[in-house]
Amino acid sequence: MANRTASRTSSGIAETIKTLVYAVVIALFVRTFFYEPFSIPSASMVPTLLIGDYLFVSKFSYGYSRYSLPFGLPLIPGPGRVFFRPPQRGDVVVFKQPRDPSVDFIKRIVGLPGDRLQMKDGVLNINDVPVKLQRGQDFYYAELFRGDSGCRPGTYPEYIETLPNGRQHQIIKNCGVPQFDNTQVFTVPPDHYFMMGDNRDDSADSRDPTSGVGYVPSENLVGRAEFIFFSTDGYAAWWEPWKWPFTVRYDRLLMAIR
Repeated sequence: MANRTASRTSSGIAETIKTLVYAVVIALFVRTFFYEPFSIPSASMVPTLLIGDYLFVSKFSYGYSRYSLPFGLPLIPGPGRVFFRPPQRGDVVVFKQPRDPSVDFIKRIVGLPGDRLQMKDGVLNINDVPVKLQRGQDFYYAELFRGDSGCRPGTYPEYIETLPNGRQHQIIKNCGVPQFDNTQVFTVPPDHYFMMGDNRDDSADSRDPTSGVGYVPSENLVGRAEFIFFSTDGYAAWWEPWKWPFTVRYDRLLMAIR
């Protein structure tokens, strides 16, 4: 009887371990080839993305490179991508910083290979044509729980920006230091992309020579941001579970990213 009990116990433990291994393998497979979760730690993509948003990125949208794999394992021949599908202007993408590929960034693609881009008086010019800006409502920024942003709580002007392919998205201005309202002309090299944050005055992006972003090679693209699956305003600490239900931004759950 004791031997049968011990045998059933050992069998139960083995089945549990096997189930856990299967779960880990399935999770890694999904994370590598389909969707990977990311969180937003900065204000650079306000108002599209807020600090405390958790989102899924589709790994298959642009094909795969070595940065699609966990820890950047060099199992895919590089540089380059397999099953590559070029991104579209206006896509919100996660990518590896060219200077330090261990760092993930999320920005919007505004420049494609061969484009000439320049900021003039706060307006993005693409191939010598200013993009259309339409004044929207004022945006109230209230992320009090982050002190590392140049953006401070307050009301900021919001605009609807229309890119040459007709894609529209919202941007804000003056939420930070407007140091890139006027720039040089940037000519995007082949197989590279020009990235900008929707919070135009508080974003380390391709306009900023100190950001380490520059022109982003297609190899560094991780995937396209698809939708927000969770969002919290951060006012409850991990040891305050009674506050958690009141910190969730319910209106942002399952919201598509445009």
